[in-house]
Amino acid sequence: MSHQGQTLTLCAPAEAKGERLDRFLAGRIGTVSRSRVKSLIEAGHVQCDGTPAKEPADPIRPGATYTIELPAPRPATPQPEDIPIPILFEDRDLIVLDKPPGLVVHPAPGNESGTLVNALISHAGPELAIGGEHRPGIVHRLDKDTSGVMVVAKTQEAMNALTAAFAARDLDRAYLAVAWGLPVPACGEISGAIGRDPRERKRMAIRANGGGKPALTRYRTLQSWYAAVSLLECRLGTGRTHQIRVHLSSRGYPILGDPLYLRRIPAVARSVPEPLRQHLLDFPRQALHAASLGFAHPRTGAFLRFEAPPPADMAGLLASLGVTRGSRNPDP
Repeated sequence: MSHQGQTLTLCAPAEAKGERLDRFLAGRIGTVSRSRVKSLIEAGHVQCDGTPAKEPADPIRPGATYTIELPAPRPATPQPEDIPIPILFEDRDLIVLDKPPGLVVHPAPGNESGTLVNALISHAGPELAIGGEHRPGIVHRLDKDTSGVMVVAKTQEAMNALTAAFAARDLDRAYLAVAWGLPVPACGEISGAIGRDPRERKRMAIRANGGGKPALTRYRTLQSWYAAVSLLECRLGTGRTHQIRVHLSSRGYPILGDPLYLRRIPAVARSVPEPLRQHLLDFPRQALHAASLGFAHPRTGAFLRFEAPPPADMAGLLASLGVTRGSRNPDP
């Protein structure tokens, strides 16, 4: 239940002695982030035994009575924009959508508008209440040019539960990738810590000597052509930035069209006959699609699973290779 627009009173138990005030309040309320509680303390919305609390780091005094005013959600900074987005499922807790390629998830320098967040604010409006704002809870992200299934929280409770599920990998999600090369073995795992590329900040890289976070990608080859192009299903054991793109590239299987991790024409491309070869080389984005996502509903606990077929551009790419839905043909 949301507590926005209310004043809550909490009596500190003995076991909370010495705990930080902001951590204590956020943990007991459960629907407001710790950063939001911190800002409320600093704005004078929290009292201890009738006296305004001074610092978020103040230690809890057992037996003291704490009150916190939770203002109604304020308008989000991003503005609503009427951008069509395919909705796969929606209830009072969350939205599951099929993100089109080319759509940035969150406003950032260079992309202050025209994002998924702008679209969701327009779509859901006052139903959104994350961290005391009318904004969607972005639980996970897809790169601008990666398409597919995403889940977005509408309430802080759903945000907390879904964030925990993603952190624990307590969910099921699969990606489709069209990559250069023929992976050996056909099914396997790729591990390697991923961190920022020290030479090019827009790229991520395998950081074998520190500076990265552990990462694990599981893959299996669904179909291949000319020992040069493969359709792979990838599943994430971790969730690092650009993880699938970095891992596949590190093994010599870069994703078709990837502007960051495919910098030259792969040697195996020579095995593909024209005009198919040029068609593959001209694909304008990374051929990566989040095909399915399964998770436990944050309120009911029911397991939900959603699938989305590749968008038109990637479907056309696969069709040029002879793929039909459900096709699992061996090498030609």
